[in-house]
Amino acid sequence: MIQISGRFADVQAVLFDLDGTLIDSAPDLGAAVDKMRTDRGLPSLPPESYRPMAGAGARGMISVAFDLTPDDADFAALREEFFTNYERCMTLNTYAFAGVPELIAHLVALEIPWGVVTNKASRFTLPLTRAMPLFASARTVISGDTMAHAKPHPEPLLEAARRLAIDPSRCLYVGDDERDVVAGLAAGMGTVAATYGYLGQKADPAQWGAHATINSPGDLLKLLAKA
Repeated sequence: MIQISGRFADVQAVLFDLDGTLIDSAPDLGAAVDKMRTDRGLPSLPPESYRPMAGAGARGMISVAFDLTPDDADFAALREEFFTNYERCMTLNTYAFAGVPELIAHLVALEIPWGVVTNKASRFTLPLTRAMPLFASARTVISGDTMAHAKPHPEPLLEAARRLAIDPSRCLYVGDDERDVVAGLAAGMGTVAATYGYLGQKADPAQWGAHATINSPGDLLKLLAKA
């Protein structure tokens, strides 16, 4: 079921968050941090323990594996160890969500340009997107460190619109986290909350204020068709 509150006429470009929206990277993210546990003689945790926090990157993975926050003294060192592990495995078990390749193919067939705006650092975003054929048709990829600010600041989304030479008001932004919706609204874009991604344990997409909520990638095409 698609929940709609308008704002989809004359969409000229679609921008997406990456992890939890286009790709399922939870297996590789979880494996990277779980290796840190087993390297320390701690028992491995099941993959489903990590999945809800995959959208939070290192912060989320380390919180699950070690119950630590960025305020803890050991966090910075653990984060770099996690990054190193993740670089070694990030393309092993990361795949597009079911329906995403078909969605992208339809956008390309409709000649609607699309791109990625993620908080994932370019250290990971660029090699990952280069390794996956899905992204060959992406017109722009904005990483978390491309601009001075990351989401929920609107600057990365506005830069993506500039690179596409399309007014932000004619762009749609799709993401699975509240910060995606906050950034999209601040950029003046139509916003879509993807509920099939990595919703945190207390997430309530109905409260994010998105213009629409979709439960599968294919729902986006239905949404555009109704505009």
